[in-house]
Amino acid sequence: MSRIDLHLHTIHSDGSLSPSDVLKLAAKASVTALAITDHDITSGIPEAMATGQELGIEVIPGVEISAFDGRSELHILGYCLDWQDPLLHERLATLRASRHRRNPLIIERLRSAGLDITYEEVRALAGTESVGRPHIAQVLMQKKYVSSAKEAFDRYLAEGKAAYVARELPAPAEAIKWIREANGVAVLAHPTWIKDDGDGLRGCVTALKEAGLDGVEAHYSTHSKSQTSRYLELAQRLNLLVTGGSDFHGITKPDIEVGYGRGDLKVNPRLLEPLKSVAAGR
Repeated sequence: MSRIDLHLHTIHSDGSLSPSDVLKLAAKASVTALAITDHDITSGIPEAMATGQELGIEVIPGVEISAFDGRSELHILGYCLDWQDPLLHERLATLRASRHRRNPLIIERLRSAGLDITYEEVRALAGTESVGRPHIAQVLMQKKYVSSAKEAFDRYLAEGKAAYVARELPAPAEAIKWIREANGVAVLAHPTWIKDDGDGLRGCVTALKEAGLDGVEAHYSTHSKSQTSRYLELAQRLNLLVTGGSDFHGITKPDIEVGYGRGDLKVNPRLLEPLKSVAAGR
């Protein structure tokens, strides 16, 4: 049975597989269309598109932009955007630069805790300009300080832990603006990251819609059935697009598979046409 997956990461940000290898997994999973949504970078899209042509899989150009709403980090997915737009590239570069300012501070805290790790090792492992905490987690795994990426975050890297350092991030409205000015469609990723529920959730998403948000990622690997229903109802009430994706990363999220998430994810291909229709009107 065909499916789509609109949230995938590669080695161009914090995934562990190349775009081509992600596409090959997608083909095995009967995925007919997908989006490469690396964090704050679009450099993996050309390889994905070339492999997509070979395998008969439609590749939607995408990106995932990190933002901060004053209380918590939120991520905005951009779809069908002009991924070669110079202004978009300039804006994304500022986010990658903020990672490079933050990461050495994290390393310094890890070293103060007695862990022998350098930023040069992290950057060498990453092999990309979009270097983040998952790459630091991978080095900690290689050095046997932790047994998994989850342990690395739980012990050191998550908010409130010993090596956590906050990032400089744009407001969600700014991230939405960047996507729309690149003729893209802006979608709220994994809405469970919004700390509020009920009226608070509705109010937050309503404010994002007023800032230009086009859709909500209702179908997601870690959503419960009740959460999915809640986000579908919210999207219908606010007249927002519905999207979905696995948020596949590879080794740092080993329980999540392309197209299937944790095994029960099914993103209907019918969700793609409304997304493309909105993009065509930009």
